[in-house]
Amino acid sequence: MSARDLTVLSSVIMIVAMLVIPLPSWLLSILIIVNIMLALVVLLTAMNMKEPLEFSIFPALLLLLTLFRLGLNVSTTRAILSRGEAGGVIEVFGDFVVGGNILVGLVMFLILVIIQFIVITKGAERVSEVAARFTLDAMPGKQMSIDADLNAGMISDTEAKERREKVGKEADFYGAMDGATKFVKGDAIAGIIIVTINLIFGIIIGVVQMGLPIGEAASHFTLMTIGDGLVSQIPALLISIAMGIVVTRAASEGNIGHDITSQLFASSPIMYVAGGAIILLGLFTPIHDFLTLSIGGTLIASGFVLSRAAKQGGSESFEMEEEAATDEMKSPESVVNLLNVDQIEFEFGYGLIPLADTNQGGDLLDRIVMIRRQLALELGLVIPVVRIRDNIQLQPNEYRLKIKGNEVGKGELLLDHYLAMSPGDDDLIDGIDTIEPSFGLPAKWIDESVKDQAELLGYTVVDPPSVVSTHITELIKSYAHDLLGRQETKQLIDHIKETYPILVEEVTPSPLSVGDVQKVLAKLLKENVSIRNLAIIFETLADYARHTTDTEVLTEYTRQALARQITSQYAQSGGMLKVITLSGRVEKLVADHIQQTEHGNYLALDPNDSQRILETMASQIEQISMTEQTPIILCSPAVRMYIRQLTERYFPQIPILSYNELEANVEVQSVGVVNIE
Repeated sequence: MSARDLTVLSSVIMIVAMLVIPLPSWLLSILIIVNIMLALVVLLTAMNMKEPLEFSIFPALLLLLTLFRLGLNVSTTRAILSRGEAGGVIEVFGDFVVGGNILVGLVMFLILVIIQFIVITKGAERVSEVAARFTLDAMPGKQMSIDADLNAGMISDTEAKERREKVGKEADFYGAMDGATKFVKGDAIAGIIIVTINLIFGIIIGVVQMGLPIGEAASHFTLMTIGDGLVSQIPALLISIAMGIVVTRAASEGNIGHDITSQLFASSPIMYVAGGAIILLGLFTPIHDFLTLSIGGTLIASGFVLSRAAKQGGSESFEMEEEAATDEMKSPESVVNLLNVDQIEFEFGYGLIPLADTNQGGDLLDRIVMIRRQLALELGLVIPVVRIRDNIQLQPNEYRLKIKGNEVGKGELLLDHYLAMSPGDDDLIDGIDTIEPSFGLPAKWIDESVKDQAELLGYTVVDPPSVVSTHITELIKSYAHDLLGRQETKQLIDHIKETYPILVEEVTPSPLSVGDVQKVLAKLLKENVSIRNLAIIFETLADYARHTTDTEVLTEYTRQALARQITSQYAQSGGMLKVITLSGRVEKLVADHIQQTEHGNYLALDPNDSQRILETMASQIEQISMTEQTPIILCSPAVRMYIRQLTERYFPQIPILSYNELEANVEVQSVGVVNIE
């Protein structure tokens, strides 16, 4: 614990001690001056801040200062009533400030209390209450705005995190200020009660216990009480003003002094009008002409100076902007920034701007947020920010998705239509023929007037935002392996290391590097296997990486460890799995043509044999697809990855499974066999 922390803790303990331990008069005088000093520092700090969060400790500080002031009130009350004096500072305030006049001092004290309690504290309390309520109500909207800016690429993940934290801190701050204002309000009430007690019981003690005449006792204890009330209420008034400044402070680029001078006296015509009004007031009323002419002339002269400064400042700022723009174009950094490539870009023609414009009811930004969350759950991968922009080079209704600068998919939308997909080949409704972009199914763009009719006829009817969001989702799924680089893999490793540090240490950096782990995870994603269960993946890598560092082999072991996940992903309801199997002849042919090299194993099959296997496989896949079932090819573990290599280019979406990747309780039904003569 640092010396600064010990000082603060000791001060709090001293405040508590003040409530029960009598303090000497000289120490009370020091503490009273310290109280005034702290109030001034708080007021100046509040005036110098640019936004309330720069003084986030203010609610807690307000409680401590209020407790300190009450402790002083208790100590001074004890000193006044027991000894008839409470130090030189209180006597000075009682004699010098109020001129020794009891009534004047009493009136000044009452005015200070009224100003603090009714004007400042009451207003600050209301502002704090309203600010807390509106801040809490605005939190969801602010969070959505941050997510929208993040999806649009206007801010980075780090900036979004900082802004979310700031929103949370603002809510906590205004909520705390709403409660802290009650302390100041209670302090003002306590000040009135303490002064009344000191005044009444001081006179009684002076007359009964000290034997003073009632007039002398009233004069002495009244001056001491009023002095005590003033030295207490002046710092309390400063703190109340600081509280009012904090809760009424709006976001700006400068402190309150800068804002007042730049906003209140910013317009020279206003200065001319105000100065002329003051001069006319002196000419047409009995007010002294010299006073009004001097003040009005000062205002007019100030307005003239402001107008000249504004013209010069405008020309200088324009020249500076031109110079800055020229320097930026010449600087090497401006060229380097052009080399940055966005991970995911979504571009659209000007006709699709309403999709992304929230003012026109577009919800594409919100849909992108949901897509990223959905894919994080399904794939176990944090999808990068999707940069959304319009592109005048595209057709008005055209859009395209780019991954790492390369186009991976595109389509067209008709915003005033619906996309209808028929369950059969019947052409039962009129519309514009098209192809559903996500799965390549024949479809029609139909008017809203026939939407209900199409649904009754069994068509699947989808609105344009759902069409494009589904297309984006499927494209990102297909290219998820391209989005997983070494940097993203390192982030996943760091995440699982927080929970399983020993497991991660057994895998990386030895025997596997981050690049090796990335290759295994990318191969899983390429075959649509979720990597969300990183614990099982790392357990498997820890077991087998000691024997081999071949990422192809490690991927096969990992797939077998994820058998339960893979089975549930492809099995139908009831635990049935309909598959296309390979004949023993085909599997033997593939196994006999595996070439082993120092760089890994690969399939060296005769082109004619490869063509016959692919043609037979294509025929079986087509027959299964006609029954509206997902084709799945099942083979032995020894040849699975080579069958995948063979079919990857021709049937990239067809899952290739091995027997070891299926749970023992799943029922497998062969609906086709790949065989060659």
